[in-house]
Amino acid sequence: MSDPVQHLLSCRGVVKRYGALAAVNRVDFQVGHGEVVGVGGPNGAGKTTFFDLISGLTALSEGEILFRGRDIVGLAPHRLCHLGMARTFQLNSAFDGMSVFDNVLTARVYGRRSAGGWLLTHRQDREATRALLADIGLEAIADDKAAGIPTLARKKLMVATALINEPDMVLLDEPVGGLTPSEVDAFIDWMLALKASGMTLVFVEHVMRFLTSVADRAVMMHQGEIIYDGLPTGLAENETVASVYLGSSGLEAAS
Repeated sequence: MSDPVQHLLSCRGVVKRYGALAAVNRVDFQVGHGEVVGVGGPNGAGKTTFFDLISGLTALSEGEILFRGRDIVGLAPHRLCHLGMARTFQLNSAFDGMSVFDNVLTARVYGRRSAGGWLLTHRQDREATRALLADIGLEAIADDKAAGIPTLARKKLMVATALINEPDMVLLDEPVGGLTPSEVDAFIDWMLALKASGMTLVFVEHVMRFLTSVADRAVMMHQGEIIYDGLPTGLAENETVASVYLGSSGLEAAS
């Protein structure tokens, strides 16, 4: 068995039960430094529950989770943030009454890289926020209220609130859900740039074109268990994946 310290994230025998139902059933899962892993599977497969277990939103029934070699079971999400784990969600969450700039600045102030002090006096934090918004193409709407910005911009804003504290790993839950094909293409380009920078990314996604374009490794779940863990190009030849998730036409599209 490999040394978990060599992995950024190591999960062993992870179980989450709701009564007699095992939503996640004895999952072993590792992520290396700089690796990009895409997690897929049908609705109800246990993907988001698994993310919730990793990110401290849901308590484990059994198993262990190590992050940077440290046992993180029972740690609250804000403590995991300060350890270097960031998380986004399926919904395009934001503080709608605040500007795009202030959403990212707030994430910075309460995260691991904050300069400290009062919100309006963080020169270093404000400079970091401006730099990130410019880097991801949101500087033109920095002063706009989050409630009124387009869907793609909201998606990018939510990821920006995760990136602003320079995390060691980012968990993305359905990052391109609800986007048009051209918007998915734009998001793919952005994720590939993050990947090239060495960022460790783990994402749940139903859009197979995104998963196969971005991920180094594909992990497929079904009924709370991992049924495939390998190269995205191998999905097209895997009969188990074909039978429970993609179907023949989907596999042809992914190949």
